[in-house]
Amino acid sequence: MGSARGFPVVDAVKAALEDACPGVVSCADILALAAEISVELSGGPKWGVLLGRLDGLTSSIAGANNLPAPFENLTVLERKFSDVGLKDLVDLVALSGAHTFGRVQCKNIADPPADRLYNFSGTNRPDPTLNSAYRAFLTQRCPQNGNSSVLNDLDPTTPDTFDKNYYTNLEVNRGILTSDQELKSSPLAQGRTAPIVDRFAQSQDAFFASFAQSMINMGNIAPVTDPSLGEVRCDCKMVNDDS
Repeated sequence: MGSARGFPVVDAVKAALEDACPGVVSCADILALAAEISVELSGGPKWGVLLGRLDGLTSSIAGANNLPAPFENLTVLERKFSDVGLKDLVDLVALSGAHTFGRVQCKNIADPPADRLYNFSGTNRPDPTLNSAYRAFLTQRCPQNGNSSVLNDLDPTTPDTFDKNYYTNLEVNRGILTSDQELKSSPLAQGRTAPIVDRFAQSQDAFFASFAQSMINMGNIAPVTDPSLGEVRCDCKMVNDDS
């Protein structure tokens, strides 16, 4: 539901493309192109987007539920990335850097099971890895039992710019999500993901190059190209009615 704000944009693009070239451009390709364009327009890297995907003939809530969650620890994050073929830790750390822009709802930092501000992991205390000044700021934005849909910047320094500040934030314990700060502060991160965070915090060029390649890697996860297994949807919200 937190992603619903983007659906009207996709619908508008799809409608325009269907008027110009009916049945040619899939919703999957629209999303892949939109990801690249949004990053580039926000100051980030560009990369070649492979095209020719088809849309699925079904929709699966199970697939959506298997996406990395904001409250998950490093062990779970590594497993979820590995399960889809992204076994290199650089992919995990680089793709997490997409949180250099965008917003997150209070429920993902102040409500169970994602509560970092008031009752982290059932301790009745805040997450000890969260910078105390940053926590004080977030409690003003997300008071206990407050409005869980209030939006907060994923990157409190340059929230609308694609840059390396996501990683410089992690260096000073200002990652807003548990899944963000785990990359640097988890005991398991030492010698694994933490050095990659350090490298990206020091070099935006290194981050941009890795992010572009990781986006290509992610775009190659089991794309549907067989017409017997997919279609070009007329409406991205539903499969085609061939009756």
